[in-house]
Amino acid sequence: MSLKLEELTVGQEIGSSIIEVTRQDLVRYAGASGDFNPIHWNEAFATGVELPGVIAHGMFTMGAAVQVVSNWAGDPAAVVDYQTRFTKPVLVADTTGTGEPGAVIEVAGVVGALDAEARTARIDLTVTCAGQKVLMKSQAVVKLA
Repeated sequence: MSLKLEELTVGQEIGSSIIEVTRQDLVRYAGASGDFNPIHWNEAFATGVELPGVIAHGMFTMGAAVQVVSNWAGDPAAVVDYQTRFTKPVLVADTTGTGEPGAVIEVAGVVGALDAEARTARIDLTVTCAGQKVLMKSQAVVKLA
């Protein structure tokens, strides 16, 4: 799919996704990223350092959220910039063996701005978990045809 600047409008929705997260996902992410901080997998440790429970890695949340943009663009290389601010942790309950997610992250994207000269679109993401925004000013820039 080749996105064309002329076919987009500011405010246009690009899509949404629901990301179900389990503690097992966090352990897999820790192995892939090398971030084995126990706040991401050990309840006793997390509460011992005054967190409300095990929390997802910020970069896990950030990476999962931008997938909406990559899918819409049709090419991950079209995403030339991506920035966000972490505002709330994603608490992941221990649902091991239940088949249920420990947390659900909701992502929605809209075209926030178009730059005709650079032929780019800024995509603004709304990222929430349990009704609270977990990322703020989450914006990706996509190079267009």
